Amino acid sequence: MNFEKLIEEAYEAKKQSYAPYSGFHVGAALLALDGEIYRGCNIENAAYSPTNCAERTAFFKAVSEGKREFAAIAIVGDKREFLAPCGVCRQVMSEFCDAKQFKIILASSKTEYEIYTLEELLPQSFSKDNL
Repeated sequence: MNFEKLIEEAYEAKKQSYAPYSGFHVGAALLALDGEIYRGCNIENAAYSPTNCAERTAFFKAVSEGKREFAAIAIVGDKREFLAPCGVCRQVMSEFCDAKQFKIILASSKTEYEIYTLEELLPQSFSKDNL
């Protein structure tokens, strides 16, 4: 898997971020199992609660186009640090991804990154297996 390519796509997605209130821009690039990449950016709202994270934007775009199986996601932000997904985004990931296999790439630059599995970032998750 070419993580650098996925990170590059996340930086491209970040350019579309709509963050007039926080000024904090986030980009994500989601890799489907078939190799297709879906970009997402954060989209803020004056009422705050309707704000959508970059990760969920990427997932919702992919799912709305019929994708249901994913391999990895790269996440980048404005600061030169590793930006982990929020709890809501982790829960959305758990709906569609194998927790042991799905890779989450947190990049602080195009060449510096850390890789986690969803299980590492969301242990003891609630999923459809609990229903």
